[in-house]
Amino acid sequence: MIPINIPAGAEYIIEALETEGYEAWVVGGCVRDSLIGKEPKDWDICTSALPEQYLKCFSNNKVIETGLKHGTITILINNIPYELTTFRIDNEYSDNRHPDGVEFIDSLKGDLARRDFTINAMAYNARNGLVDFFGGAEDLGKGIIKCVGEPDKRFREDALRIMRALRFAATLGFKIDKSTSTAMKKNKELLNNIAVERIAAELSALIIGNNIYELLTENMQVILEIIPELKASIGFDQNNIHHCYDVLTHTLHSVDSAKADLHVRLCMLFHDIGKPMCYSEINGTGHFYGHTQLSADMTRKILRRLKYDNETVSIVTQLVLYHDVKVAPKSRFIKRWLNRIGEQRLRQLIEVNRADVMAQDPYYRDDRLKQLEEAQLLIDEIIKQQQCFSIKDLAVNGSDLIDIGIIEGAEIGAILNRLVYMVIDEEIENEKDQLIHAAKQLSKQSK
Repeated sequence: MIPINIPAGAEYIIEALETEGYEAWVVGGCVRDSLIGKEPKDWDICTSALPEQYLKCFSNNKVIETGLKHGTITILINNIPYELTTFRIDNEYSDNRHPDGVEFIDSLKGDLARRDFTINAMAYNARNGLVDFFGGAEDLGKGIIKCVGEPDKRFREDALRIMRALRFAATLGFKIDKSTSTAMKKNKELLNNIAVERIAAELSALIIGNNIYELLTENMQVILEIIPELKASIGFDQNNIHHCYDVLTHTLHSVDSAKADLHVRLCMLFHDIGKPMCYSEINGTGHFYGHTQLSADMTRKILRRLKYDNETVSIVTQLVLYHDVKVAPKSRFIKRWLNRIGEQRLRQLIEVNRADVMAQDPYYRDDRLKQLEEAQLLIDEIIKQQQCFSIKDLAVNGSDLIDIGIIEGAEIGAILNRLVYMVIDEEIENEKDQLIHAAKQLSKQSK
């Protein structure tokens, strides 16, 4: 295991408390991350000092009473926040999320025993080294997510821990302990008691992690609790030469194959969700006419139910709607789609195409991947050369059209838009005199 280097601010807090006769330790995620060589985002400290005692100890520092009734404050050292909490045990969790109250204790072991997973239940200070009552370091070395104590109790206390287990497994590339996994499935209905925003946050972190196919396949019962619309895809045979998997298996392989981009991976999770409702068969071959629109509609509804932000809803829904568009390495095609959805979204759509292909029959894979690579290079070339694909790229603007007598706003917009497509289709050059001439002709035709 890698040695833990505590930052100066955290060390200052620990030494100040120890000088006054109290215990103090860095604890939780910062210990876990340090042991695997990952830079911790936050440094949390636990102490035997009661709130009134540590408030007195740090009376000369800037302190934010983050959650004083639960024994927690935030101390700012050189404008860096450090969370400090008194050793405690939690009372009952009647809402399956928050303790009804807490009881302060003087036992580090008791405090660590209330935590979610063994890898998050370790403490450290420079004087005593690592304290690990529950085998967290061993589980960290083996790559295992395991509950502290009885898994059923941990998940009944806080059902969000079910999603946190999946998230840690994905982000760390770990396996979930068998007893922990069993308890997750047993208690999955308790997720209905959790704020959907919190579930969405865990889902987002989970889905851009590692080993997604295996993780989601093994824990589909949990995922169905928050996205029941996926159930219809389970075992749904596509009966199509392009597909070697049923709808859900294809979906999960596509998520796993996708770039770790939240919008792209959410798109892959939902891109075929409408397929089972759109199935038809012609001469023994399965077809899914209209599934892109239905999948997009379902995606929008699901993301709004989970209270994703409007931007995410818009982007993911658009990608789902267009996911079946076969991006071709042709200049005219690329420019039209750059005009329609912009550079960033088109690059994401290529990633969607690539993930979709990777989850289809391998027979068609190489040629299609080569085309997508060529399309990426073509986008690079078009952008680098500042070729025209939008109104802002034209060598004329609205003022130029007004100068030649076109004054109606709607007509100006329509003509500029038509000029763009004339340039894209190589009917005319992006040159002012040609554009003005074409604009005059278009204006006459509209009269």
